[in-house]
Amino acid sequence: MEQQSIFSLFHQITKIPRESGKEEKIVAYLINFAKERGLSYKVDEANNVLISKVATEGREGAPTVILQSHSDMVCEKNSNSNFNFDTDPIEYQEEDGWLIAKETTLGADCGIGMAAQLYILDSSTISHGAIEALFTADEERGLIGAQALQPNFMSGKILINLDSEDEGELFIGCAGGLDTTVEFPYTPTPLTQPLNFFKVGFFGASGGHSGDEIDKGLANANQLLFRYLLQLQSVGEYHLCSVEGGNKRNAIAREAYGIIAIEEALIERSRELFNQTLLEIKGEYPKSDPNLNGLFESAPKSDSAIDRESAQKLIWAMNSAPHGVLAMSQEIEGLVESSTNLASIKIVEEGKIVIGTSQRSSIESAKHHAAAKVASNFRLAGAEAYHLNQYPGWKPSKESPILDLTVSSYRKLFNQEPIVRAIHAGLECGMFLKNFPTLDMISFGPTVKGAHAPGERVEIATVDKFMKLLIDLLESIN
Repeated sequence: MEQQSIFSLFHQITKIPRESGKEEKIVAYLINFAKERGLSYKVDEANNVLISKVATEGREGAPTVILQSHSDMVCEKNSNSNFNFDTDPIEYQEEDGWLIAKETTLGADCGIGMAAQLYILDSSTISHGAIEALFTADEERGLIGAQALQPNFMSGKILINLDSEDEGELFIGCAGGLDTTVEFPYTPTPLTQPLNFFKVGFFGASGGHSGDEIDKGLANANQLLFRYLLQLQSVGEYHLCSVEGGNKRNAIAREAYGIIAIEEALIERSRELFNQTLLEIKGEYPKSDPNLNGLFESAPKSDSAIDRESAQKLIWAMNSAPHGVLAMSQEIEGLVESSTNLASIKIVEEGKIVIGTSQRSSIESAKHHAAAKVASNFRLAGAEAYHLNQYPGWKPSKESPILDLTVSSYRKLFNQEPIVRAIHAGLECGMFLKNFPTLDMISFGPTVKGAHAPGERVEIATVDKFMKLLIDLLESIN
C-alpha cells in the first residue's frame, strides 16, 4: 500500500475551495505537495501548475509522460442550501458503492483526476519514465488555463487526460464550444393598482453536464418556467416582475423562478393552470427527472415590473430558443455532433436581463452556425447577443501509439475490449494542440454521474479500475 490512497488524497482536495477563477488555495496546496516531496514545480500567470518527477531507476530512457487534469470545479448547490463554496469543505457520503454529495456538486470532475496525479507523484513503488503532472486552471469556464499555456511550459510528447467520466471508454476526440450571451433590455414599470404577488417556478430537475448529458432528454427548468408564463397569458393579463433560472453555462438548469403580479380574480385560475402544467411536465419526464416539482406561493410585493412589451418578447424568445441536441454525427454512430444549452437567465441590474447559453460541436462550422442560430433568435426579439470563450475540438484519430498501448493494457487487465470513441463534452486536448501540435493524447477516467449538479457521484469500484489502468500504462510506456 502507498502511504496515501487515492481516496485520502481526494478527501484532502474536497476540503479546499476551488471554484473556477478562485484557484489560489488549491494552487498553494499543490505547491506545498511538491515542496514536501522535493519535486520541482512551476506556476504560470494563469495559475496552471506543473509538477515534475524524474524517472524511476532503470526507466530513464522512457519518454516523458504528461498526466493532466484541471484544478477547478463547478460549484452548484440546491437553492435551499447554506453551503459556502468559498469556505466550506465539500460534504459527501458513501452510498451503494458511490461517493455522493447530495446538496452540492462533489468535484469528482476533475478532483479524482487530480488525486490520481498526486498518487503517482507520491508513489515510491510504481515504475515509470519522467512524469509531468499538469494541473490546468479555470477549465470549467471555457478552458481558460489551457488557452494560456505557453509552448515551453511542458516538454512531454505523450499526454494522458484524466478528465473523462465513463470507465471502460477511451476517448480520442471531443467537441469544441463557445458561449453566446444575450443582453435583454427592458423598462421598469411602476405598479400602482392593487395586485397579488406570487413566486412561481420549477425545481428538483436532475440537471447535469451540458455536453456529456445533453442527449439524455433531461428537463431544463428555464424552459419549463417560460412554458408556464406563455400559457398563463390565456388566463388574463399579468405583470412579470422578476425572473431567475439556472446558473453555470455548462450545466443544464435545475431550478427557475419568476415573480408575477396578478389581480385577485385571476388567482385561482392561475394556480389551477400551474398545477395542470406541473402535472403534464412530470408526466413528460418520469424517468429522467423523477424529483421534478414546482411551487406557486405568495411573494413579497414588488414596486415595479418588466414593461409589458419587453416581457412579451422575452416570453416568446425563451419559448422559441433552441436547447438540446441539434445534430447527430454522420461519421461516428451515436455521437452528438452539435448541441446548445439554454443555461441561465437573471436580472443583473435594473433594466437588463442576461441570458447565458453555450454551444458545442465536433465540426467547427456547425459550432458557429449553432451560435448564430441562438443569437438570431434573441436578436429578433430586440436583444443584443455576443460570443465568447471559444475553444477548439479535438479531431478523433485511431492512428495513435498511446491509444494502441492503452487498448492493449485494458485487454490484459480486464479481459475485455474497451470502447474507443469521441465525447461531446469539451476536453482541453484540442486546446493543447495549438501550442503542442505533436502531442499523442488519450483520455480516460472512472465513472462519474451528475457532474455539474448537486448529487454528483463517483463509482468507487471504477476508481480502482481507473488506477490499475493508469499504473499499468505508465509501467508499459518505453
